[in-house]
Amino acid sequence: MSDCEADDDPQQLSAATLAALQEFYAEQADRRQQLQDAIQRHDVGKVVLEEDWNLSQFWYSDDTATVLAKEALDAVGPRGSIACLSCPTLYKKLRQVKPDTGRAVLLEFDQRFDIYGEDFVFYDFNNPLEFSQLLQEKSFDIVVADPPYLSEDCLTPVAETIRFLTTGKIMLCTGTKMEDLAWTLLGVKPCAFKPQHTRNLGNKFSCYVNYNSGLS
Repeated sequence: MSDCEADDDPQQLSAATLAALQEFYAEQADRRQQLQDAIQRHDVGKVVLEEDWNLSQFWYSDDTATVLAKEALDAVGPRGSIACLSCPTLYKKLRQVKPDTGRAVLLEFDQRFDIYGEDFVFYDFNNPLEFSQLLQEKSFDIVVADPPYLSEDCLTPVAETIRFLTTGKIMLCTGTKMEDLAWTLLGVKPCAFKPQHTRNLGNKFSCYVNYNSGLS
């Protein structure tokens, strides 16, 4: 057999690699089954959806989600309305802790989150004022946003959405390097509180608000 013929042979995976792949696929199948079971039971609050890195998704730690949810609720009161823009882990926490008199809506590109029914609004920042449901201008007491990308091309249209939806209050979680642009577009200032994620990210993140908050 020539060297060229040997190079054309498909590489064989080791037994350990095959076992790891089988375990991965089994875990994926188990998660899909758990998701379907939860949907059938109308128990979506317990559904765990994995991050999709292709969509630049990075989930908050539970402590961060708890702090942000408390801040948002304190900012709007028990009958307030909260728009969660590209921050599904915050929305999930709000489902757990908000009073029944309050309202929380998730605006998100990832349509896996349509399991939340009427609380889910499909949103693509490339079309900042187009929503899958009718949302009135200035219909939320606070908009909490976490744009998927740390770029001007992303934050600029997201800011347009925020300004359209909020009656005034804004909370923005994004990279520290976006501070100047965030101020220019939304008039928000950094807080002392720093959001943490379940995975260690290369970029530093900050939380910005345009009102007197408990995060300063």
